Amino acid sequence: MKIAIQVADLDHKRIDGTRVYILNLLKHFGQLDSDSEFLLYHKNDFNLELTPPAFFNYKIIQKNFPFLWTQICFAAELWKDAPDVLWMPMAALPLVRRKNLKTVITIHDLAFKYFPQYFTKKDLRKLNFFADYSIRNSDKIIAVSQSTKQDILKFYPEVAADKIKVIYHGFTEGVFSQPRDFSEEERAKKEAGIVGDYILYTGALQPRKNIERLIEAYDAYKTRSKSSIKLVLAGEKAWLCENIEKKAKQSPYSEDIVMPGRLKFCDIGHLFRGATVFAHPSLYEGFGITVLEAFAAGVPLLTADNSSLREVGGDAAMYFDAENVSEMSEQMERLLTDEKLRAELIVKGKQQLQKFSWEKCAKETLEYIESP
Repeated sequence: MKIAIQVADLDHKRIDGTRVYILNLLKHFGQLDSDSEFLLYHKNDFNLELTPPAFFNYKIIQKNFPFLWTQICFAAELWKDAPDVLWMPMAALPLVRRKNLKTVITIHDLAFKYFPQYFTKKDLRKLNFFADYSIRNSDKIIAVSQSTKQDILKFYPEVAADKIKVIYHGFTEGVFSQPRDFSEEERAKKEAGIVGDYILYTGALQPRKNIERLIEAYDAYKTRSKSSIKLVLAGEKAWLCENIEKKAKQSPYSEDIVMPGRLKFCDIGHLFRGATVFAHPSLYEGFGITVLEAFAAGVPLLTADNSSLREVGGDAAMYFDAENVSEMSEQMERLLTDEKLRAELIVKGKQQLQKFSWEKCAKETLEYIESP
């Protein structure tokens, strides 16, 4: 079988959950099916940290094109190469393709349906157009959680439920679950400007991640406790991040709020393992891969109770209403002041983590792609 995969996301400098997902599946596909040929299409040079492995049955096809790459250049290559099946790890099917080309897409989330105000008008039009088209016209859909499957059925009631298969993500074991290296932790902390104990958040600085309320909850806890703990908000600035920066600067504890920007991927694991608590206040996640990263790193998790987060986190996390600052702050205090509870959650997190693996995800994904 000849399987085409659009992997242009692996060219990007920023590493996010979708790109980690693509890379980790490519680490397994070539071994899981040595008889098939995998055509991996991308536009520019791979990010060195996202470069897929060089399996003998992987054919890397790099085609640069200045605009509408997926719809023009990629679509033309697909027409020429005539693969048996196309897997799009995102909702952006080429509009023009051979009629006999079987198509499979992965839907990571439908955040733009719930929170359109947090997207640019241009991005929103693009996301809605391609999601609408891809979900309605693909042969199969992979949803990364039951929550995401229910979102698809909610916004696209005409789509048959049996067209959608739930396949959970795995986790990046090498980065997050390696033994602690205190010298490397100290180096990473120093480079990030972190001194002392800290609560960690990592991810894009954008409104959907609910960081402003996290800052408010942190302020409330600091006022009550007089604690010296820092709040580290590590991640790239995204659209509408100005209010987050403003909230951090206006905090009475602004000197204790550290915003180091984008971190080297190899340093993220060090900062996870060195954190007292990992805070995940997001308003919505299709899967919430950061939950697994916290479990793998052995850091107690404080997370919002919405969308897919309890589905993934199970009983291994402290939950709060994402829109309730008081509850977030109280749960933060409970976790920070109860060492026994933190230890229990770390153990439960390791157990919950065993339910997820990239090998399992890749095996189920490839079977679904190749099935009739």
